[in-house]
Amino acid sequence: MGTKTMKKAIKSQIMNAVDKRFDQQVEFLSGLSTFASTRGQEQGAQEFMAGQLTERGYAVDSWAIDVRDIAHLPGFSPVIGNYDDAVNVVGTHKSRTNTGKSLILNGHIDVVPTGPLEMWDAQPFKPHCDNGWMYGRGTGDMKAGLAANLFALDALRAIHLQPAADVHIQSVVEEECTGNGALACLQRGYRAAAALIPEPFDEKLAIAQIGVIWFQVHLKGVPVHVLEAGSGANAIEAAIPLIAALRELEIGWNADDRKPPLYAHVDHPLNLNVGRIEGGDWASSVPAWCCFDVRLAIYPGQNIRQAQTEIENCLYQAANDSDFFRNNQPQIIYHGFLAEGYALADHPQTEATQAIVSLEQAHRIVSGERLQKFSVTATTDARFFGLYANTPALVYGPVAAAIHGFNERVNLESMRRVTQAIALFIADWCGLEKA
Repeated sequence: MGTKTMKKAIKSQIMNAVDKRFDQQVEFLSGLSTFASTRGQEQGAQEFMAGQLTERGYAVDSWAIDVRDIAHLPGFSPVIGNYDDAVNVVGTHKSRTNTGKSLILNGHIDVVPTGPLEMWDAQPFKPHCDNGWMYGRGTGDMKAGLAANLFALDALRAIHLQPAADVHIQSVVEEECTGNGALACLQRGYRAAAALIPEPFDEKLAIAQIGVIWFQVHLKGVPVHVLEAGSGANAIEAAIPLIAALRELEIGWNADDRKPPLYAHVDHPLNLNVGRIEGGDWASSVPAWCCFDVRLAIYPGQNIRQAQTEIENCLYQAANDSDFFRNNQPQIIYHGFLAEGYALADHPQTEATQAIVSLEQAHRIVSGERLQKFSVTATTDARFFGLYANTPALVYGPVAAAIHGFNERVNLESMRRVTQAIALFIADWCGLEKA
């Protein structure tokens, strides 16, 4: 039962079913957002998700990721430490007829740290609603998306229908630092004809996303008493010209002649961020060590190894300007994101065009407006499906504000519209059969 044959009455029934359960959906989002599911602390939230999927009768697969299973795979990002606490959850709907196209509904459970609590207006893991928004860390990025995936399927069941194809509902870890959670789903055998990820992108479709490289720069100096500072080598101060050199590299990569067509209209698509720095041991001692963490973006199609070589040459050349650091080169360690960019717009499969058209139609039915498309200057787990499983991955989710910042929030009416659009997309893409 595709778009051409799906009766107008059924479309209205699906949208009304979302409306009738929306209070429950808001309550679900609030409950899920009470879990402080930062990296390594996702287990409680994942148990909650597994319980919700089990209650709905889905076949639930919950497992701890073993790095040995995925370290050899394309798209793997290097990690520091172990994954004893990294748990993925997948619920599977099995169709009786399999007359439609299969689908992965993906979302990540992990959230970024809160930063200083005193800079929030309210406790970040005590979500509250105000003037049509729900506030709290992770409400927008991206637990509202997980709620939309689940309640879109609930709406179909409420009118005694279900997808006429297999659907995998994924709640993964590690999206904010490696993406290895989504990679582990691929390694475990979860495949489909398309994937949908409701990241908080303002009800727009991301047709391209950048890649991301994380690395640490370690510097060693010579510690002396501050009274003879001139005879030492200050490792913290040595970081300053190295960061400046990376800024020059960033400028070069953002030059118009380096931009691919999908980013030609974007003013500054590749962003460098020095996200953390530490060093030294004593205020009156010249610091003997310094370490700073960097995030730098790359374009879709840009070779990661070539980008790493440019980064390394940039840092080594900057170090050569110092008599001491010329012979004590910085040590560069890659950990976390080692992610390629991905462009849905360039995906070769005809299914990609079909999936985009289906989502466009669903969005127009709900909003009455044309679906806007854009090239995003962040990365998502879409790359794993698009690059390593030849599966078109659509990234489309609700309006949110201050994600990764203070007073993060999601617009509840936007979450409602996105849930309706996802439900209509499922009905068209997968087809429908009686529940």
